[in-house]
Amino acid sequence: MNTAVVAEHYGSAGIAERVLAALREAKGPDAPVTPEHLAPFDHFHGRGVVATQEIAGQLALQSGERVLDIGSGIGGPARWFAGKYDVHVTGVDLTPEFCAAAEALNAATGLAGRVTILNGSALALPVPDGGFDAAYSQNVIMNIADKKQFYREAFRALRPGGRLALSNLCAGPNGEPYFPVPWATTRTSSFLSPPDEMRADLLAAGFEIAEFCDITRETREAQRRTRERIDKGDMPKIAVDILMGERARDMQWNSIRTIEDGRAIAIEALVRKPG
Repeated sequence: MNTAVVAEHYGSAGIAERVLAALREAKGPDAPVTPEHLAPFDHFHGRGVVATQEIAGQLALQSGERVLDIGSGIGGPARWFAGKYDVHVTGVDLTPEFCAAAEALNAATGLAGRVTILNGSALALPVPDGGFDAAYSQNVIMNIADKKQFYREAFRALRPGGRLALSNLCAGPNGEPYFPVPWATTRTSSFLSPPDEMRADLLAAGFEIAEFCDITRETREAQRRTRERIDKGDMPKIAVDILMGERARDMQWNSIRTIEDGRAIAIEALVRKPG
């Protein structure tokens, strides 16, 4: 993983201000700044808050648990979990601009005391051994070449018995993605691996696999609805527009084509650290 290339792909100034402006534009100038109201604008991953809700169901979070978000972006899922489940979330992200935006939005939602943001790499997490009851990562691993190290670090950060939920695009049988896509401008920062390799890497890291599901059909259906709204001209501004700017629509189209043409497979997994 070329950290500079990844950070440059995602980073831009004024992200929090753009998110709050999008909220006011959509909901009115007096719209409350809550995780629920921000969800269309701060969940920067496939299927948005719906995918976050599925991860919540997998993790079965309990009040007071310590949760790690690996590749936390601008903190949408972290705030959503903290507000809904009364947990403390620590988010780690490589992109400084994402971390700054996350901290500003944490303050705006009143959740700064329950969501901690750290600037760092998923390959060397700046967290203690066994410090977390649960962890999750959404559409992050596609940027990481050394996936074995990613899983080893997640394993290290969890206590015995801890859970890790993952959503990820894996390599499909029909070639590489159409670039640019939301996670990469070119192939130099895109590292999709086949589902069988993902499963093997998780086992090699020491995890026990509880669930490993192909959700490509559900992803295609969500993308079909997005495509219809784009065609009708009534697609509202969402997180990818705010973060990717003028590149967003091309990236969305290419992501849709990539999955429709069998060049990527959507996977959700739940694994556990023995103990």
